[in-house]
Amino acid sequence: MTLLCLTSGVSASPFEEGVAKYKNADYMGAINAWRLAAATGNARAQLNLGVMYAKGQGVAQDYTEAFKWSRLAAAQGNADAQSNLGVMYAKGQGVAQDYTEAFKWSRLAAAQGNADAQSNLGVMYAKGQGVAQDYTEAFKWSRLAAAQGNADAQYSLGVMYDGGQGVAQDYVEAFKWYRLAAEQGDADAQYSLGVMYDEGQGVAQNHVRAYTWWSLSAASGHTNAKKVRELAAKNMTSQQILEAQKMIRECQHKKLQACT
Repeated sequence: MTLLCLTSGVSASPFEEGVAKYKNADYMGAINAWRLAAATGNARAQLNLGVMYAKGQGVAQDYTEAFKWSRLAAAQGNADAQSNLGVMYAKGQGVAQDYTEAFKWSRLAAAQGNADAQSNLGVMYAKGQGVAQDYTEAFKWSRLAAAQGNADAQYSLGVMYDGGQGVAQDYVEAFKWYRLAAEQGDADAQYSLGVMYDEGQGVAQNHVRAYTWWSLSAASGHTNAKKVRELAAKNMTSQQILEAQKMIRECQHKKLQACT
């Protein structure tokens, strides 16, 4: 779900009161204030209520209520709510799973420039969910979202360049997008970056860096990364492993920035 859109204004409206309470971690107070605003048709308040119900913040988690409020905001053209509604239809949260509806709402949000919706639209085109499979369209929407810094889309773009889906195969570009997503903590991208370093695709072969990225991916819970790292270690010298361990610590210290 898209994060809450907490924008403050000058007047102390119920919506703004909800913003202030949320920032002070008074989630129940925020819910009560946003209910008042939502009842008057405030789309931002409706959006926020939907997210709060989906996450169970200040109220028991309730996808049916989350869907109700998200739909009201989406009907007013709120892009974040439209994106969230697309996700709920895709996952069957608070409503029967329906990829056609998921595609519809994701497309509406994507057309407004919502990066999450653009990324999700790319996935739906790639998988043929709610629409005929079309890698060219998948690449188009993933690229738009990736350009906005969306990590999921950056990883998807890496996959498409890697496999030549919707675009000519280009390992250098695949490496570039995997790296951007990996630096944001995407475990799949970190794993793929390790593979590219290990095989020398799009970058000079470097087993130490491959081990490093597989370790970072494994730390995020990627099962295959842990397995391949253990296999790689059998073919590395103790000095190489020490070098990789030092690199891992430096990467974590730098919060994954500039560690490729």
